[in-house]
Amino acid sequence: MATKAHIAKSKRTPKFKTRQVNRCQRCGRAKGYLRAFGLCRICMREMAHKGYLPGVTKSSW
Repeated sequence: MATKAHIAKSKRTPKFKTRQVNRCQRCGRAKGYLRAFGLCRICMREMAHKGYLPGVTKSSW
């Protein structure tokens, strides 16, 4: 879980564009962020298993 200070800092507009930090909308995690969903890998997996993400199915081959 990200601290409140880190979340607040990432919401501010950075001085330089490359300093922008993508964070999970649900938990605030910075690592393992998936742009297509706006979530971290853990939250994306949980939500996909529960069926909250339409069109996402578990892969098997």
